[in-house]
Amino acid sequence: MSAPADPLGSLAGGRRPPWIAFRAELDAAGFRPSKTLGQNFLVDPNAARSIAADAQLGKGERVLEIGAGCGFLSLHLVELGVELLAAELDERLLGVARRLLSGYPNVRWWQGDVLDGKHALASGLAALLPEKETWHLVSNLPYSIAAPLLAVLARLPNPPRSMTVLVQEEVAARIAARPGDPEWGALTARLALVFEARKGRTVGAQLFWPRPRVASRVVHLAYHPLDRLAPEEQRAFDALVDALFQHRRKQLLAILAERLGGRTLAEVMVREVGLDPRARSETLTAGELLALARSSPWTHHRASSP
Repeated sequence: MSAPADPLGSLAGGRRPPWIAFRAELDAAGFRPSKTLGQNFLVDPNAARSIAADAQLGKGERVLEIGAGCGFLSLHLVELGVELLAAELDERLLGVARRLLSGYPNVRWWQGDVLDGKHALASGLAALLPEKETWHLVSNLPYSIAAPLLAVLARLPNPPRSMTVLVQEEVAARIAARPGDPEWGALTARLALVFEARKGRTVGAQLFWPRPRVASRVVHLAYHPLDRLAPEEQRAFDALVDALFQHRRKQLLAILAERLGGRTLAEVMVREVGLDPRARSETLTAGELLALARSSPWTHHRASSP
């Protein structure tokens, strides 16, 4: 008598097995979604297919997916013919995804925490990314790491040329904000140095398991750097935006005077860049913030700071 077919290893007719089959596997493995890790799985195949299509990827392009889960989005990506590197923290989920995509040679798997703290990509994963070739990110990002992860990816020596990510609506608003918007802040400014962002489709809570209490939206980020920054310039920019957006409603001159230890240097800094000293942080563009970070008073301040 032949052994029963693996319900997750068969994609007859190009159709994914029903969600009930996955749920049974996860229950048998004792898996429960973690609120701490922000695990909300997009179980609707049409939504996953649409997100993969929205990324507008061609056959053979290199793609990183973070938070692959059971492989629902991964499946539609590999069917586009991309070369996929799929990362997942939970080895039980990774086992399910491997079985689902067992017939596809154009996928590699990486298991582990993708972040080394909040400010660096895990070295093992970073070593697998292209050093020079173009690559892209397409992911239903775990809620808990979405913002810090995007900031880290934007700082890589060879960042992705596009990022198509499903995130909380609140995070989407921050990513796609413009100067003067209430959501414009340090994260937005960091990303705006490297990417142009726009909002994409909304995804209803009923399409997830477990059902999140917040709305979700796709955001598209296209590589469009304002300039190439040396590592010290990046650190200077980060220190500046952190200082400014801690007091986003205070006038620019007042914040800088406090940081530089006097009004005179602050006036020189603002005048050097040609900004209104009464301006507020939330109205400054990424280009203006970069000019401030490169000004001589701020450069001297950074060099003389411990």
